[in-house]
Amino acid sequence: MKEYKVFLYTEGIFSSIFFNGGKVDPVKLTNALNMQAAQGWQVKTMEREKRRTLLFFSREAFVFILEKDA
Repeated sequence: MKEYKVFLYTEGIFSSIFFNGGKVDPVKLTNALNMQAAQGWQVKTMEREKRRTLLFFSREAFVFILEKDA
């Protein structure tokens, strides 16, 4: 039997707007996924989307479906 979890990853609002234009930092994303993997989760599928923030700004977000044995 499998267990599933939805994991949403986005950068913080202020770091996205002021430091790198709403792009996800690959090192931080890697660390976040490695933390999930340490708990036994594996990425089943992933979707990238743009999310509007503070009326005029947008930032990247990643939605992961994670899977592990129950």
